[in-house]
Amino acid sequence: MTRFALVAALLCSALLLGACDRAVSGPPIRIGYMNCNSEEETLQRFRPLTAYLSQVVGVAFETVPVDTQDFEERFAAGEFAFGHSNSLLYIILKENHDLQLVATEKRGNFGARTAGAIIVRNDSPIQTIADLRGKRMVFGPQLAPSGYLAQYDLMLDAGFDPERELDYYAIPHGSFKHEKVIYGVYFGDFDAAAAPVLDLELMTRDGKISADDFRILAQSEIIPYCTFGARKDTDPELVARFRKALMDLTAETTVEIDGERLKVLDSAWIDGFEELLDADYDPIRAMARRVNMPPYQEF
Repeated sequence: MTRFALVAALLCSALLLGACDRAVSGPPIRIGYMNCNSEEETLQRFRPLTAYLSQVVGVAFETVPVDTQDFEERFAAGEFAFGHSNSLLYIILKENHDLQLVATEKRGNFGARTAGAIIVRNDSPIQTIADLRGKRMVFGPQLAPSGYLAQYDLMLDAGFDPERELDYYAIPHGSFKHEKVIYGVYFGDFDAAAAPVLDLELMTRDGKISADDFRILAQSEIIPYCTFGARKDTDPELVARFRKALMDLTAETTVEIDGERLKVLDSAWIDGFEELLDADYDPIRAMARRVNMPPYQEF
């Protein structure tokens, strides 16, 4: 190996990125990350990913935590050029603002897809959706495709009207809403819950619950998971470099944050990324139309 090649190889391997960094230049381009639990958690999770993208793409990016309910308004106001959100928000921004699809996050057994389930305690006498009549149910956030939309659609498809036939339903406030939904059934506060299958998987993996604590009454088809998108007027070459950087991530990719070297994917709780087609999101569109939810709601 020549002296030049050896030096280049050492420089590239220092960050374990698989390719030499580009020089970061220009004013920062903001990436809006949907808050799952809190702003602090969002920053902790995604600052390493943003730093990695800055180094590889050669553009100064900035991490911007964004509340789910404010996501569309802040995107429309031009507060960020790239966004990371759930798949229903992707569809809303695609429909209303012509958002470009960049890449879909992979996490858990279904990879770049997930599903929603209606669950009860394993010892519950409830056996079918029809048995939920007169019962109490807890849902995840209303804009959660696998924590509200999918379950509401499952009930309508079974001929069950949640507004008329449930005795009471609630949506929890604060952070960790999906865990609160699952624990709400576990501790007997509710008879049934709208639980994302991924959260059941992760909570079981982490020992927070046991797989035999619950029974699934119904489960939706699998649908795309959290998604990166870009404004329609973003430079196509920049979008292509951004997408390639996401696709090139491996479990060993690291970046330095505040003097500490961190694994990018581990920090973000992500297994990787996949390129899906916009048509892959059509099942969510169909659900939103049937449930009368954004961006297709009719009043």
